[in-house]
Amino acid sequence: MRQDTLRVSELIVCISLFEVGSTTLFLIGGEAKQDAWLAMLLGAFAGLLLLLLHLAIHHQDPDLDLYMLFRRYMGKYLGTFFNLLFVGYFAYETSRNLRDLGEVTVLTLLNQTPMWIITLITIMVISNTVRYGYKVFLLVCLILLPFFVVGYTVISILIPATGLFKFEFIFPVLEEGWKPIFKAAIPEIVSFPFGQIVLFLVFYPLVHRGRNLTRAVTITYIITAVSLIFINQLIIFVLGPKIAANSTLPLLETVQLIDLAEVFERMDALFTLLLFLGLGTKMAAFFNGAVIGLEKITGIGFKKWVIPLGALIYGLLFLSPNYTHHIMIGRVVMINSWFPVFQFFLPLLLFIVIVIRKRKKINKQSSP
Repeated sequence: MRQDTLRVSELIVCISLFEVGSTTLFLIGGEAKQDAWLAMLLGAFAGLLLLLLHLAIHHQDPDLDLYMLFRRYMGKYLGTFFNLLFVGYFAYETSRNLRDLGEVTVLTLLNQTPMWIITLITIMVISNTVRYGYKVFLLVCLILLPFFVVGYTVISILIPATGLFKFEFIFPVLEEGWKPIFKAAIPEIVSFPFGQIVLFLVFYPLVHRGRNLTRAVTITYIITAVSLIFINQLIIFVLGPKIAANSTLPLLETVQLIDLAEVFERMDALFTLLLFLGLGTKMAAFFNGAVIGLEKITGIGFKKWVIPLGALIYGLLFLSPNYTHHIMIGRVVMINSWFPVFQFFLPLLLFIVIVIRKRKKINKQSSP
């Protein structure tokens, strides 16, 4: 794939939509109850530090993506092993988002349609998008951005306007101290959604040189994180911490309560559309990251990997027998135990190895 083919604006729009993605499907930090906003704030700050680590890795060798960095600095065999792990991680994340979309569709719109049909059609659409390459995908993100901004702005305005907003649900602050907040934030909120931004180590080298990538990405991350914290807290303000924590689709239930002058009704249709677009964007981003990895590992063009990997992703979504098991595996086991390995530990290991090897090279060149 050619280098230096993306504008910074294209990349940061994709990052923003990617972070929103499936995040609004859940109540984030529900364990902290009314202090969920503090848990998300803490998780976002830790995620920012993680982002800065990823950007520091990129700046060590800006011409190389995640896969080539592991190959160069970890060696052929160990580097290839880690690269295959990341391909598996990205593919599994794609399958989880595909299952989420299928379950939401069955619950909200097509309750008489088998999920395997819904997800099969979805993976075919996403695979077709990936087949055209990352450039087309990022251009699609630019087109979708206004829909996200307008949609979530309308929802954020209508909820207070209809009198659903109960500010007292935020009190008492720190009722049980900081322990529940730290427990909810680390590693769960850091891992989902903020730590998933590790994917963009695949795309950073594709951006035109001479641009302040770090500044643009950091500002985008902060704005998106603040927006997600606000939207997440809206659920608490409407449903209350107890009901919100036990809700299957908390923001959807919140939006369904909007009824303003018999004009603004059935806003759940708008939110469902936004959710589908967000899930589709996230799936396409992870899918692109996986096929690019397979191209770098094998030397075979990414287009030839789209169908085999799409079939694997489709098969992975049936690992969980039901939605409860799917959520339990994802939000209890994977987020807390496995995903941090790819989001923090392996990138940190890579950064340490790069720094050590560069220092050894400098010392060797400076020695007489």
